[in-house]
Parts: sequence; structure tokens; C-alpha cells
Amino acid sequence: FGRSSMLTLSAAAALAYSPTVAAPHARTSAASVSSRASAPRLGLLQKLGLRRGARFADDLGLPCVDECAVASYPNLPPSVHPGVVTGQALVDLLQHAKENRYAIPAVNCVTSSSVNTCLEAARKADAPIIIQFSSGGSQFYAGKGLDNTDYKAAIAGAVSGAYHVRAMAEQYGVPVILHTDHCAKNLLPWLDGMLAASERYYAAHREPLFSSHMIDLSEEPLEENIDICVEYLQRMAKLDMLLEMELGITGGEEDGVDNEDANPEDLYSKPEEIWQVYEKLSAVPNGRFTVAAAFGNVHGVYAPGNVKLDPEILGNAQTFIADKVSSSDAKPVSFVFHGGSGSDLKDIKQAIDYGVVKMNIDTDTQWSYWDGIRAYYKKYEPYLNSQIGNPDGADKPNKKFYDPRACLRSAEDSTNARLQQCFEDLNCVGILGLGDMPPPQNVLGPRRGALPC
Repeated sequence: FGRSSMLTLSAAAALAYSPTVAAPHARTSAASVSSRASAPRLGLLQKLGLRRGARFADDLGLPCVDECAVASYPNLPPSVHPGVVTGQALVDLLQHAKENRYAIPAVNCVTSSSVNTCLEAARKADAPIIIQFSSGGSQFYAGKGLDNTDYKAAIAGAVSGAYHVRAMAEQYGVPVILHTDHCAKNLLPWLDGMLAASERYYAAHREPLFSSHMIDLSEEPLEENIDICVEYLQRMAKLDMLLEMELGITGGEEDGVDNEDANPEDLYSKPEEIWQVYEKLSAVPNGRFTVAAAFGNVHGVYAPGNVKLDPEILGNAQTFIADKVSSSDAKPVSFVFHGGSGSDLKDIKQAIDYGVVKMNIDTDTQWSYWDGIRAYYKKYEPYLNSQIGNPDGADKPNKKFYDPRACLRSAEDSTNARLQQCFEDLNCVGILGLGDMPPPQNVLGPRRGALPC
């Protein structure tokens, strides 16, 4: 389709820049890996061994000790490691989720703060996580003051966010699927720019920058939807990337995409349609894909009774397709659950039983982030009305109260708590087998920028 021509070659190359593969650093010894660990953790980390493959930390010269350096996890396939997972490790992780009846929460992030919150929450849950960027979130990550002609700001923001995720996911010691959300037909130049970044990264590192991307052509005719997805999957398969495609429409409004007046019939996919997708995408050599089939999903949060989910659609489709391909696997399709915020827990559990391996969460985490800021303001309002002067004295400074790190940490704590509920709801707790997250050490004290409690 020639969509990549909307970016000049030089611009695409600049946006796709990745550091040259550095000479391997001296590998960390088992003793130094566990230097800060307690006795039980010392034994666990020694048992897990060191990761011998390339690490992003090595490229950047970052320390990589303790859980960052482990080779694999006690409860997961040996290919799954700390940091961004791609290729076979990604396939193995999603298959493990399907076989063990859990789904991985996929959280839309717009800042480094929201990324770090997700990583912290995943480690506390002892679980993998999916970090994803929308086009609007990517643009915000780059800065709203940056021109977005030809989606150049959205491309730059997504690539910048990807490097941040790669750097920090290893540090938190959790496996991360690095994904991008809804890419409608008019946003395909954004996807082209990100694929150019992954192609350049792949040439240097033998893996893509991102794990996967979503194409949402649900508003287009089904045949066109499938044809374009096949074309992109052919390109992505060469990079060991996974494609998520949407079939049927997710209702509600999300990041500027408004389907609140969608035809109710379009909110429910048919087994025959899902089979069409499965058949065509399965024919792509090395093709890896998931399907976001519609079963009444709605973006946003609504009063109970307004959203009528029908997870049986997924179960019926699994049976239909398993019969078509004469598969011994009763769940040949890996499904994605969009519009997960505010869903009934019974529907969530049933959808997981029918092969959902990923559930998107955005509206609830947007609220929890804001709620943390709101709670912080209400608690410290008398200290937030001026730079000097508060209930402790007219000459007392308020700097540590209006320091943005204070309210943002409150937002992170609130979101972290909400995400723990998500992990519980999705049966996604204790998946890694690392145990409890050890408390952070060397946290800055009162004379080094400590924040209000």
C-alpha cells in the first residue's frame, strides 16, 4: 500500500535509531547478583542462574543485579526472562497463560510515571504485564508541544516509551509484553514508523523493539480488514512480532475513537467470522496473532446492567475452529478482552476459561491515578495554597508538599492498589514464582528530597 512513504527514509531512520550493540560487559557473578538478597532469596536467585543472552542493561551500561540478571522464572517456560519478551518467549508466555487459565493485564501508559507504576505493580503481583501505548498516548509521551504532522510525534513518543520500558522492565525483574493499542486505518502511518524502528532494532539485536502491535480495522469491511492484517503480519513475521487484530466493534469511546452509537449487532462477532480471520492469518509463515473478537465489549465504565457481555461467543468460536482444523487443542485461538474496565467478575472469569490471555485496562487506571492526586490534595490542601505559610506557621515553606513528585507518587500508589485488584481478578498472581517484592533500599531521606507521607 506504500503507506511508509508518508515518512521520509531519513526521518524513519532517525526515529528508528537504536544504540550499537556494545561489547558484552563482564557478567555478574552469582554472589553479586544476590548481594542485597536475604538468605531465602539468595538461594532462589542462585538456583535460577544468570541470564546469558543479551540484556538491554548491557547496551546502556546499567547495573543488572538480583532479579534483573536471572535467566528464567521458577513457574514459567525457560524462554521467558526479565525485560521485554518477543518471538518464541512471547508465544510461550501467552500459551502458558491460556493453559493455566489466567490473563495478563494490558495497561495503557502515557508517561514514564505510569510505566513505572505498572512495572512495580507487576513485581508486587509476581506476574507478567503488558504495557501498551495508544496513538494519543504516544503523542502525549513525546509532548503535546511537538508537531504531529504525519504522526511523527506519536512515532517518536512510542519509540521513546519503548526504550524506557526496555530499560526499566529488566530493573524490576518482570517479563513485559511491549504493545501498541488501537491502530485504525488512518493511523497506519503511525504503525509504519514503529515497524521501521523495530526493523532497525532487529538488524542490531535480532529481536524487534516492540513485542506486538494491534491493528483495528473493525469499522472496515471484513475482507479489507483481513487483507490488510495479512499484509502487515507478513511484514511483522519477519521480525518475530505478534499481531493483534480486532474483529467486530468495541462500543463506547476510547482515545478519540467513538463507537457509542455502534450498531448493536456489530458488538458481537460470529464464529464463522473468527474462523475467516484464523484461517487467513494462520497461513502466514511464522505468523503469530491474537484476536480481539467482540462479545459485547464497551470501552469506558457504565452503571451495572448497561453492558451485556456474552463470553459464550468465544467458547462457541473455539469449538467451531477446533472442529475445522481437527485440532486436539480445544482452544486454538488466543483471544483479547477489550473494554475490561468495570466488567462483571463472572464474565471475566468465563472469558478467561474460553481462551482470553490479555485484558485491556485503561478507564479504571485513569481514575485511580487521578484519585491518588485528588486524595493527596484533600489531605494536604492547607499546605498547597501558597509557597510559604501553612497551619504550622506563617513563615513555613511548603516546597515538599507542592513538589510534583509528592502528588505523583500518591497517584502511583493509588494505581498500584487498583492494579493489584486487576491481577487478582485475572488469576494472574504468583505467576513468576519469585515471591514477595523485597522493600526498596537507600530510599532518599528527609535531607535528600523526602516527600510527605
